[in-house]
Amino acid sequence: MTLQDIKTIAVIGAGTMGQSIAQLCAQAGFTTILYDINATVLANAQAAAQASLQRLVEKGKISVHTQEETLHRLTFTADILQVIANVVIEAVVERLDVKQSILNEVADQNRPETVLASNTSSLPITRIAAKVQGPERVVGLHFFNPATIMQLVEVISGAATAPEVVALMQELAVTLGKTPVLAQDAPGFIVNRVARHFYVESLKLLEENVASHEGIDRLLQASGFKMGPFQLMDLIGVDTNFSVTSAMYEAFHQDPKFRPSRWQQQKVDAGHHGRKSGKGFYDYSGKA
Repeated sequence: MTLQDIKTIAVIGAGTMGQSIAQLCAQAGFTTILYDINATVLANAQAAAQASLQRLVEKGKISVHTQEETLHRLTFTADILQVIANVVIEAVVERLDVKQSILNEVADQNRPETVLASNTSSLPITRIAAKVQGPERVVGLHFFNPATIMQLVEVISGAATAPEVVALMQELAVTLGKTPVLAQDAPGFIVNRVARHFYVESLKLLEENVASHEGIDRLLQASGFKMGPFQLMDLIGVDTNFSVTSAMYEAFHQDPKFRPSRWQQQKVDAGHHGRKSGKGFYDYSGKA
């Protein structure tokens, strides 16, 4: 399969990342299917896409015609049988069994050459592909939040991934307006492995009462960071960030430098997942 053969892209999982990836693909001209088993999540994703495109119109970045064409290319569905595409990108929860299960399900109903990509933040592609039909077509395609804006995409080759699949995904990333960086398979790949300590060490400072989360954020912003670690965790999702840290901690055989924070665990247990839940390290309930 060549880049010209890619007409339809399916995204599995209509959460923050899945919605953003689907919108990106539709904006780039691809017929796009966004699937989620949860009808409420799917409806929220559709509303988010409409609102995001409307903001682009209001800012003069796209025309009303482009907005309408993009929405026309987007299909939102809770029917897994509609997930038929040239490229399938899963953006579901960071659990190995869930990713393997959903990729196997769509592999059954798609052509053998359909590329099965994972947007995993931390799980090794080799482990995901190990129990998926056609492991040579399983590849990592790791976008960053929000996918419509962030330029970097990590393209990850598992032990069984065919070189031509990796090359094709690099081409696709460029077509989507992104900068692809090839990463070999390792927990956290490049960015999340390096950035993990931005979060972990900040959480340790909080646990040790060295400073408040507001103070840590202000200091790092004053040092040149666009957002502090706690603001960024709230944006990404405290639960998502905790899941990635936990997965990397286990993948690195419980190396202490990746140990998850009890403060973050408490936030997750309380349902304080950040902006999407209305409360995380900060309270967003009174904000528009």
